[in-house]
Amino acid sequence: MSITTDINYPDEYLPMPVQEGYGLQPISPILRTDLTSGRARQRRRYTSTPTQAQVTWLFFEAQAQLFEAWFRDTITDGADWFNAKLRTPLGVESYVCRFVDIYEGPIITGGKYWQFTATLELWERPILAPGWGDFPDYVINSNIIDIAMNREWPEE
Repeated sequence: MSITTDINYPDEYLPMPVQEGYGLQPISPILRTDLTSGRARQRRRYTSTPTQAQVTWLFFEAQAQLFEAWFRDTITDGADWFNAKLRTPLGVESYVCRFVDIYEGPIITGGKYWQFTATLELWERPILAPGWGDFPDYVINSNIIDIAMNREWPEE
């Protein structure tokens, strides 16, 4: 099952989260049962699990005002899902996400920036589509393939 939304983070006015301290934490899809022998059984419980992203934004004063108004008015104080561009190992792509709780901040930093931190829940774990694990050469050498494709078959 997948989810979509028409609500977008206003990235034409607000920056993406900063890279320092940014991290992703997938929610475990494993169910583990400890046995009396000291061993354990485990199985995959779900094929679709969310990922949590620890994010920090630095905004100028007007951007901080817009962010807080967007949070309150557009995404109903963080309750609604929205699309946001985030950096993952797949690159910068748009992900469906929502706030786990209200953000922390604003905190003045550097004398002119307002810092906000939050935890976002991404609907899907940002990984390659099923099947790509069977082709490690293509994954590892994808940058070489991309360069060759763009050099040999440029768009016209």
